[in-house]
Amino acid sequence: MPSMTVDRRRALAVLVGLLFGLFGSLLAAAPASAHAALVASDPANNSVVPDAPNRVTLSFSESVQLISGKIQVLAPDGSRADQGDPSVSGAEVTVPLRTGGGRGTYLISYRVTSADSHPVAGVITYSVGAASTPPTAEGISEATVDPVVKAMIPIAKYLGYAGLVLLVGPVLVLALLWPHRLDRRGPGRLVWTGIGLVAGSTLLGLWLQAPYTLGTGLFDVAPSDIRDVLGSTFGAVMLVRLGVIVAAAFLLRPLLTGTGGSDSKLDLALLGVLGVAALATWPLTGHPTASPVAGVSVVIDALHLAAAAVWVGGLVMLFGFLLPRANARELGAILPIWSRWAMTSVGVLIFAGTVQALIEVSTFDGLINSTYGRMILAKVGLAAVVIGVAAWSRQLVKKRAAAQTPGPLRRVVLAELAITAVILGITSLLVQEPPPRTAQVAETGPVSTNVEETLTGKSMSLQVSVFPATVGNNSIHLYAYTLDSKPLPVVEWKATASLAEKGLENIEVPLLRITDFHAIGDVQLPFAGEWTLKFTARTSEIDQETLTMTAKVA
Repeated sequence: MPSMTVDRRRALAVLVGLLFGLFGSLLAAAPASAHAALVASDPANNSVVPDAPNRVTLSFSESVQLISGKIQVLAPDGSRADQGDPSVSGAEVTVPLRTGGGRGTYLISYRVTSADSHPVAGVITYSVGAASTPPTAEGISEATVDPVVKAMIPIAKYLGYAGLVLLVGPVLVLALLWPHRLDRRGPGRLVWTGIGLVAGSTLLGLWLQAPYTLGTGLFDVAPSDIRDVLGSTFGAVMLVRLGVIVAAAFLLRPLLTGTGGSDSKLDLALLGVLGVAALATWPLTGHPTASPVAGVSVVIDALHLAAAAVWVGGLVMLFGFLLPRANARELGAILPIWSRWAMTSVGVLIFAGTVQALIEVSTFDGLINSTYGRMILAKVGLAAVVIGVAAWSRQLVKKRAAAQTPGPLRRVVLAELAITAVILGITSLLVQEPPPRTAQVAETGPVSTNVEETLTGKSMSLQVSVFPATVGNNSIHLYAYTLDSKPLPVVEWKATASLAEKGLENIEVPLLRITDFHAIGDVQLPFAGEWTLKFTARTSEIDQETLTMTAKVA
């Protein structure tokens, strides 16, 4: 009974050490939400189009998934202009619209889930014929997340990382380094704690994903919301993780009790396969899936996790059980092997971390001037310290003094654990922060060079569209309306283009009459600048009006 109490105290000390970094690094910051960005739309944001479109297209910087009921298009009078369910193909969302939409400003609100499982929300507008006051309605999507949900997501991720550490490293030590004479109850409880933390954090993550994507409170979740999460890519990956953990729990029982029989090698091989599958579920629900080189990023991130779990989990076993309980002969055999494991793990961590940073940050400016980059720098600084401490412990092992007097080595290992606990906390925040490559796209937003303008004269309103409004060939669309927004028949159209600063005057634009009130034309604009466009519309034998505008050509 006394030895069991000692084991429990050791296990508790290890857990407290791992969770120490949680409150020091997680509570001071909150996760960002959107990791994808709207890069284009058709009609373009704030544009004015001559005719009501039959659909709206939203293009994002990475593939997205739909959230039920979270995309709507409102007509100028506030009624729903969308018709039927939206569809998604990769990074493009298509929303069908009802026919016969009137003139004025339409509002599109959207909330979708990005490839790395984060919600993306926003509002854009476009106008048909002429702009009007945008419609308003309840339930418009915003990129907000409930504060409680926001705080709990990194905590859930931290607990998952801690569980992975308490599972992978201890299992390897028990399978390959544990002395036969030593009891396995203490390490077994540590492994079961790891299994519980991984399973619990996975279930918590599944629950949190519903209010996170919907923007609701922690308990404002309906069964249908949970079904939607389970039916998403995120839900499928998390269910795989749960299945792998349950299967691993059955296979681990003989190893944890020391009763493995003739099938123990087969069990270890199966555990290795399950371990690889479990490790892959972390990058499949995070940034690597949205990386420009997703396949490379997923493998690199899994290697990074595996190396960290082996190294830190091994340190936990070393500090909590081997150094206090193994004799000098056993430590003399174990420590050199462990030292090689640790050195290999550190090498993999450095390599994988460098590749990840190059992919996600990509520029020096992104490293210095983004929250993501500064977190990377903090991790690098702490990693440098812990690597220095690890080098010290390796020197102690080489001198063979640690096997005889393990006290100094145990203090060094405790220092490694304390620093890595903080690193785990930063990592839990890092996976919620948008990387610079995504943040730059989000800041830029959808860009259109098209020129859309409504010109109003004494007796008519002229809707003009110039696209793409860049050097070279450009198309011009003209739509004539009465002042009360009814189509106005035009008998004859004329148009000219001028760029005074280059000495180009009155270049004639040939126009083709398409309908009574609609004409189109093509013109070569050889230089960038502020072009003056002049349009003359004759509506009868004696009535005509000339309207002028400037169009910026890039």
